Amino acid sequence: MKRSPLARLWPNVTAVVLFLGFAFPVYWMFTTALKPTSDIISEDPVWFPTGATLEHFQKAVDADHFWTLVGNSLTITLSAVGLSLLIALLASFALARMRFKGRRGFLVTFMIAQMAPWEVLVIAIYMLVRDSDMLNSLLPLTLFYMVMVLPFTILTLRSYVAAIPKELEESAMVDGCTRPQAFIRVIFPLLAPGLMATSLFGFITAWNEFPLVLILNKDPEAQTLPLWLSRFQTAFGDDWGATMAAASLFAIPILLLFLFLQRKAVGGLTSGAVKG
Repeated sequence: MKRSPLARLWPNVTAVVLFLGFAFPVYWMFTTALKPTSDIISEDPVWFPTGATLEHFQKAVDADHFWTLVGNSLTITLSAVGLSLLIALLASFALARMRFKGRRGFLVTFMIAQMAPWEVLVIAIYMLVRDSDMLNSLLPLTLFYMVMVLPFTILTLRSYVAAIPKELEESAMVDGCTRPQAFIRVIFPLLAPGLMATSLFGFITAWNEFPLVLILNKDPEAQTLPLWLSRFQTAFGDDWGATMAAASLFAIPILLLFLFLQRKAVGGLTSGAVKG
């Protein structure tokens, strides 16, 4: 049955309106960072910059401890995501392929952990880190960020592993592969979409996390970019150009990662799985 033109039109109109609603704040942030100060403080909104300038970005980059905090954020985020993917790969394979006592309870525990608000544990985490004499260290943040994203990563990768036919793995074992070799050579390449999705989620979660670093790391050189961004306006007052430039620098890694993973994740789940 053919749909009427109106039935085909309203989903597209709704999608365009939603896109503009989400995209406009990002556009305004980047354009404000590039506008001259005269355009920013103008009484009439300047929708398109009359001339681009990198002055505000230079001021943001020259702020105290900027590059140190960039290194801290990248180290913590990449380490947390890498550890969570490594553990989740093994755990998801065991949950999807093996049957053992307590498996259902294991899954329920991870679901509960995924729903639990981490903010209520901040005091307990602080006392644990303080008693371990590890305040102002990057290691506790890395471990706790890894634990934050681990339940989602395991549950998501388990679904991807379960969707891969067992016959592919069995065929590889018939051809002489051991079970670990079959996992590495057959299962692992087919998990690319799941790895992309979970790594993106983990990166965004760890990159944006604020409460833990606020409580655990008081040393300015041991903090991360979210805390630096929250204090940036305090240091630069009403310099909105520099503030928007700082926000843009903070958002650029996430945007680049999203564009990269979106392009890499295109393709079917079992693409290339059949021997030619």
